[in-house]
Amino acid sequence: MITLTKETRIGWIGTGVMGLSMCRHLLNQGYPCSVYNRTQSKAQPLIDQGAIWRATPQEVAKNSDVLFTIVGLPDDVEAVYFGEKGILKGATENTIVVDMTTTSPSLAKRIDKEARARGVHAVDAPVSGGDVGAKNATLSIMVGGDKEVASALSPLFQILGKSAIYQGKAGAGQHTKMCNQIVISGTMIGMCESLLYGQKAGLDLETMLQSITGGAAACWSLDNLAPRILKGEMDTGFFVEHFVKDMGIALDEARRMNLALPGLALVKQLYQAVMAHGGSRLGTQSLFLALSQLNNMQNVT
Repeated sequence: MITLTKETRIGWIGTGVMGLSMCRHLLNQGYPCSVYNRTQSKAQPLIDQGAIWRATPQEVAKNSDVLFTIVGLPDDVEAVYFGEKGILKGATENTIVVDMTTTSPSLAKRIDKEARARGVHAVDAPVSGGDVGAKNATLSIMVGGDKEVASALSPLFQILGKSAIYQGKAGAGQHTKMCNQIVISGTMIGMCESLLYGQKAGLDLETMLQSITGGAAACWSLDNLAPRILKGEMDTGFFVEHFVKDMGIALDEARRMNLALPGLALVKQLYQAVMAHGGSRLGTQSLFLALSQLNNMQNVT
C-alpha cells in the first residue's frame, strides 16, 4: 500500500464537465498530474497549468501512483481500463485506480477482480453534486472497494469533495450512486411540475421558491437547478444522456433484484422524450421544457 505524499503521482483520465475542475483542485494543491482525454483540447487548461499530457490511458497508468477516471458511459470505462492501450496494461503493482464515473456495479466488480489479479487496487467512487459541486469541491463521494485503500485515499477525496463515505466492498459505491439517482429522478419531475404549476397560477416564481426552498420541499435540485430554469439556462449541468444512462443502470439492477421501480421508469421515459427532441446534451433541468411542450400540446387539443 502506498502512503500519499505531495510527491504522489496523480493520473487523471476524463477532463469533461466534471473532471476538468476536479483535476484542477489536485493541481492547485501541488500534486504532479498526468492527464488524458479523447479530445486533447479539453485537457489543455490543465496542461497549461502544469499537468503532463499522456497519449494513452496506458501511459497515464505507467506514470501514476493514484489514477482517477471520470468518463461518460460504461463503454468508455471498459475502453480505458481494458482496451489495448488501457489502464490495466500500464498500471504497476500497488497502483490505486479510482473510477468516479457513474457506471454499473457489475463493471466495478469486474475492474476490481482484474486489478487484483495484477496487484493493483481498485476503488469505485462515483460522485454527486454536478458541475457546481465539481467546481466548488463540494461533491459527495460514495466509495466502494477495500476499506484500507479507501482510507488511504482520504486526503485526496477531501480535496475533491465535502464528504467521502465508505459504503462497502467493490460495487457498493455504484449501488449507492444508483440510490442517489433514483431520488434525484423523483425530485426533478417534482421540481419541474412545481414550477409549471406556479407559472400557470400566475405566481412570481422567484418569490415562490423563496418559500418552498425553506420548508419540507427543500432539496439540491430546487437550490441549484430551479434558478437555471428561471434564467433559461438549459445547456449547462449534468447531461440528459448521462442521466438516462444512470436510470437505465438502476432499472437493470432493480430487475436483477426482482424489484419494481415504476416512478423511476416513468421519469426515464420522459427524459428519453427530451433526447428524442434533440436534448441529449442539455442539462437535466431541460425536463422543464419537455413538460411545458406536453402541456402546450394538451392545451391546443
